[in-house]
Amino acid sequence: MIEKILGNLKIETLNHMQLATLEASKTSNDILLLSPKKKKKTLGFLLPMVQRLDPENKNVQALILVPSRELALQIEQVFKQMGTGFKINCCYGGHSTREEKKNLSHPPAVLVGTPGRIAYHLRNQTFATSGIETLVLDEFDKSLEFGFQEDMSYIIFQLKKLRKRILTSATNLEVIPDFTGVDEPAVLNFLHEKAPTKASLKLKYLQAPDNDKLQMLLELVCKLDNKPTLVFCNHRDAVERISMLLAEHSLAHGIFHGGMDQEDRERALIKFRNGSYRMLITTDLASRGLDIPEIEAVIHYQLPSSEDVFTHRNGRTARMNASGTAFLMLAIEDHLPEFLTEKPEEETLPEHFVLPTEAPWKTLYIGAGKKEKINKMDIVGTLLQKGKLLKEELGLVEVLDHFSYAAVKSDKVDTVLDLLRHEKIKNKKVKIDLSR
Repeated sequence: MIEKILGNLKIETLNHMQLATLEASKTSNDILLLSPKKKKKTLGFLLPMVQRLDPENKNVQALILVPSRELALQIEQVFKQMGTGFKINCCYGGHSTREEKKNLSHPPAVLVGTPGRIAYHLRNQTFATSGIETLVLDEFDKSLEFGFQEDMSYIIFQLKKLRKRILTSATNLEVIPDFTGVDEPAVLNFLHEKAPTKASLKLKYLQAPDNDKLQMLLELVCKLDNKPTLVFCNHRDAVERISMLLAEHSLAHGIFHGGMDQEDRERALIKFRNGSYRMLITTDLASRGLDIPEIEAVIHYQLPSSEDVFTHRNGRTARMNASGTAFLMLAIEDHLPEFLTEKPEEETLPEHFVLPTEAPWKTLYIGAGKKEKINKMDIVGTLLQKGKLLKEELGLVEVLDHFSYAAVKSDKVDTVLDLLRHEKIKNKKVKIDLSR
């Protein structure tokens, strides 16, 4: 089966971490996998999990708990790409509970979700736990940080038939809470391993003349022009303040934090991925576990609370063979973090700033998705044929459950909307408009 999965994923061989996890699963019921590599780690725990699934068992057999909706969706996507023939469902806050209950009425072999929503379904007896033998606590350290202990404890207490537990973390855990049931696990520690890349991360700092860093941030953003940039804050109100400043200067950007509706968060990520936004202002919710594009600059508007947080934030840039720059922004009373081994270079800003040029893409909203039997090729065909777009004028297309998004060159949006005003997709009248 593994050879088939690798073929479906277009992967030639497993890496050292994945092989080690598979080997450990043969002899250990509990595994603690410490790794900063999200995508490779996902396959690392999915492979031994799949090997335990029974095609004759019609109940949920494996449960994966994750700290965020975005991570749940990514795991679901990777599992589907594996082509195992087993069903997977995804449950998370902000998603229709009615739709989730309908999906769970025909139980999947694998269920992935956030602790709050999975606990909700258990309290409402939406699915049975009697067949669940495998539990994965992915990014467990993040789940603890987000305060999911109570929900996770409640869930795990219901799982009476567990035989295997896999706990993953991007930081070293001094103590594993008792409620996990993890006892003397096989510890696979890959935190010390550096990625085999030629990536180059430069570190710079800026010192504001007072305690107001907003103007300095605006000037830095203008100097970076349209480089894909993440601005990290420690608090939601800082994200909102920065957003107000950028809006005053008509600078397109997205915001992302835990206080937003799931749909708004997802739309912000989609626009960032497709290039409609070149800048995303966020809390540490986006420091890991998200499917976001190659970032050229990371700005620490507020200093990270620890070296681990600093590492995860910076990990969004300088990946693979790319290079990137991380900027530390200091108010007049701030000092560089003690964990820095050497003082970074100071960034200089021009006397006069020029606002960045407009992003080359804009995003169309399409009011239909997978549940309406609309797929990516339906949308691409409509935009190319009826919208008269050239292939290079159409960017990333993403199809969700009940709506879709498509990136179109900014100078073509008005023409496309005019051409598609009375058109249908698959003989269905579908709303197509500029995404808000």
